[in-house]
Amino acid sequence: MPHSPFGSVDPAQPAVVVEPSGEVVTYGELDARSNQVAHLFRDRGLTAGSCVAILADNRAEYFELAWGAQRAGLYYIGINAHLTDDEAAYILRDSGAQLVVASDALAALADALLADPELAPRGRLMLGTPRAGWESYERQLSSRPRTPIPDESEGDFLLYSSGTTGRPKGIRRPLSGLPLGSHPDVPGRWLRDLLGFVPGDVYLSPAPLYHAAPLAWTMSVHRSGGTVVVLELFDPELALAAIERHRVTHSQWVPTMFVRMLKLPADVRARYTLSSLRHAVHAAAPCPVEVKRAMIDWWGPILFEFYSSTEGVGATIITAEEWLRKPGSVGKPILGRPYITDDDGNELPAGETGTVWFADSGEFTYHGDPGKTAATRDARGGASVGDTGFLDDDGYLFLTDRRTHLIISGGVNIYPREIEDVLLMHPAVADVGVVGLPDPEMGERVTAAVQLEHPEAAGPELAAELITFARTKLAGFKVPRDIRFPGQLPRTPTGKMRKHELKQQLMNS
Repeated sequence: MPHSPFGSVDPAQPAVVVEPSGEVVTYGELDARSNQVAHLFRDRGLTAGSCVAILADNRAEYFELAWGAQRAGLYYIGINAHLTDDEAAYILRDSGAQLVVASDALAALADALLADPELAPRGRLMLGTPRAGWESYERQLSSRPRTPIPDESEGDFLLYSSGTTGRPKGIRRPLSGLPLGSHPDVPGRWLRDLLGFVPGDVYLSPAPLYHAAPLAWTMSVHRSGGTVVVLELFDPELALAAIERHRVTHSQWVPTMFVRMLKLPADVRARYTLSSLRHAVHAAAPCPVEVKRAMIDWWGPILFEFYSSTEGVGATIITAEEWLRKPGSVGKPILGRPYITDDDGNELPAGETGTVWFADSGEFTYHGDPGKTAATRDARGGASVGDTGFLDDDGYLFLTDRRTHLIISGGVNIYPREIEDVLLMHPAVADVGVVGLPDPEMGERVTAAVQLEHPEAAGPELAAELITFARTKLAGFKVPRDIRFPGQLPRTPTGKMRKHELKQQLMNS
């Protein structure tokens, strides 16, 4: 298939299989439809470096949209389907997305975005049945050529991480302007060189495609000539059934999924043959030692863990065999050289905990925030996203915190400042601190410690009221699951919340 990013793969081979619907998209179909998408983007005035947003559930069209943007040299954003309309609108406005493609399954959120006439000036297209004010994606696509656009070049996804004010910040990597096949495909190299992925292998992606790793790794599978099996929604038994049905060879998970599969009844877990599975990759959140050990006992020593960041600042990997010797470690570096510093920037010896930095790391910028970009670099030229940890005598990295205040629940990053800002607007709240407390299933549970204007009002009724209030302002996964009323919150004389101290207080109460 000339000009294809998929190499010489058989056009009849399945590129995408959707479960549980069973929909199959071949490589020939994906190639043709992504060409049509690229033409559609060009016809709407999107040139190399322009930005398009995708607001969709896990469905086959997600891949043709991403590949169409990739081969048109565009930046593309996957919008988290659980964001509120205000949160999603902020990302669209901040990114400068020129066009939005939304799913009819998310029509309510899509309609809320449509209310702002300044967003997406190049068009609003809807997958499925279009609502009023939205154009039919399929109708617009059908008349476009199925051959490549003449000015193909590699694009990239535009990722969002937390900003200094609690708002997410876009992480924009420079585009090369080079032709297809020149993309620095790090997940693909890992798949092929470290995990033995070969054309014809099958990769299971059970997570939402709007997250960075699922989309990046599944597109790398396509560059490597494999088949992607994607779950419409994660279900623990469906995941096991999909491994058996499609003879899955590689997969990627977050620890919460391991917990849910381990909680299945023993007879259900034993019902499925998983012998085809050669590697189970996991990342996104720290995996409790006991959970990982149980998964290795069940699936064998096939777990492969990597630690990185949305910004791409360094990366480490660890095999199951290594992890059994170094329980809790996230491994040795494969990208960049890690070193640890204290608060004054002095490099620390093995075994001492401090800020994790990576020398020789990749370049990136926070869109619209040069100050935050500069703050990630030190005098040595290394980069850090604020995680803390230590290196042992053998050079293995152990994390002690996943960024100073970051909460990771179910593999999703949650930033406390945004939640605190919302709760502080409630008239009963005088001060608030939000932390993540250990949770056996989700990894961490969002917990709000609230100092009240009138402490005598504390109780279950007010806690329920605060949770209801938060739900009107925040996406569901950000809403605190636990409200505590500890009284005075620990702040320094300059007003900085001592989060570690607060967390310890709540854990001991």
